[in-house]
Amino acid sequence: MSEHILVDFLTWFILCYFVALNGGYLLLNLVSIVALHRNTQERLLNDLPQVFSGLEPAISILVPAYNEETTIAPAIRSMLQLSYSEFEIIVVNDGSKDGTLEVLKKEFGLLPFPEAYRVQLATQPIRGIYRSTRHPNLRVIDKDNGGKADSLNAGINAARFPLFCGVDADSILQRDSLQRVAKPFLSDPLIVATGGTIRVANGCDISDGFLTRVGLPRNGWALFQVVEYLRAFLFGRLGWSSMQAMLIISGAFGLFKTAVVIQVGGYRTNTIGEDMELVVRMHHHLRNAGIAYKVEFVPDPVCWTEVPEDHKTLKNQRVRWQRGLSESLSSHWGLMFNRRGGPPGWLAFPFMVAFEWLGPVVELGGYLFMAFAFWWGWISWEAFAIFLFLAIGLGILLSASGLLLEEMSFHIYPKAKHLAVLALFVVLENFGYRQLSAWWRLIGLWRWIFQREGTWGTMKRKGVSKPGA
Repeated sequence: MSEHILVDFLTWFILCYFVALNGGYLLLNLVSIVALHRNTQERLLNDLPQVFSGLEPAISILVPAYNEETTIAPAIRSMLQLSYSEFEIIVVNDGSKDGTLEVLKKEFGLLPFPEAYRVQLATQPIRGIYRSTRHPNLRVIDKDNGGKADSLNAGINAARFPLFCGVDADSILQRDSLQRVAKPFLSDPLIVATGGTIRVANGCDISDGFLTRVGLPRNGWALFQVVEYLRAFLFGRLGWSSMQAMLIISGAFGLFKTAVVIQVGGYRTNTIGEDMELVVRMHHHLRNAGIAYKVEFVPDPVCWTEVPEDHKTLKNQRVRWQRGLSESLSSHWGLMFNRRGGPPGWLAFPFMVAFEWLGPVVELGGYLFMAFAFWWGWISWEAFAIFLFLAIGLGILLSASGLLLEEMSFHIYPKAKHLAVLALFVVLENFGYRQLSAWWRLIGLWRWIFQREGTWGTMKRKGVSKPGA
């Protein structure tokens, strides 16, 4: 009798868990539809010619670079031609072992430049500071290797402007990227951070640092990630942002108030997920201090980045992401259900713990238990069919809704064959890829529990940009 009770309990627990998981994401989807409709109306004005008033807050763009000789030059060229009233670019060479610094010297005419460097955040030693002879708003900091967080802190120390934007060295920005991501700062003084949408650059034509044609990658791993990114940004972060509960701003493209980040201690160098940890710490600190603030997501497609195209690199990336999530949440338990926690502490944090942090344990355990129980006749075929509908059927529905939101709002992929391929991968990802991704996340959770050492990591890049004519 006790065995039957245990089986019934586990069956109901797993079914209820998948109902809550997919129900939560469907609710985020509905919230995102309303937010996208409002955003679409506002974008009609953005499409008109823009005139800068000169009152826009100046921005320091920080570009941490480690072994980025393949992508660094086109990325910086695209940033130099951004449409914004006043900005500077600070590239931080984090002790690269390849020719990153040499490429920068050659492409932008760098010369050593003695300047006052105010240390507000501790970093690894600075080897030298360079200024471009061709672009007065471009500087390069050469430092000992300390990781991405340490590089960003070094850039913050050198930043001259009230806002800073962290951008990955492999990112390609559209000309109006800064203008769009900075817009919330112009309309609301409570904004302390904004994040933009990240798109997959694999398969696109990029000439001299600028996107010239949108396309889809031919690599299957990259195609799965296109679907993932659509789902994560269009109804994941947009939904949380609409509820003032967004806990993640992608390290590939985010805009922050410099003074607030310095106030909370900058990026932590002892964590892998430094981008999420900073945002969670800002929520925790500002809410405990009773300071009114807002963190907002900008849904416009503003940043394109190269994603892994091989199994090993993708696995390492997802393992690091899960460990970073674990470090970010475990460092700020005090935010969850805090009397001052608000939506971040009472909605987003518990959701992240239950469905993102512990999700791989329950998801993989659920698949194994339900398959084993059905095989041995412990559960009926009706119960197993309901489980498959909840785990796979609703998963397909969620991914399809992300693709639908993309088509309704931005229509980035213009050809019918693009949508057909994406629709196919919306279905295929639920038959193996999502389960494999959950396994990688479980490995990341395991490594966090046993404190296996993690690093910034190296990504194999083929370089999606081509030199211009």
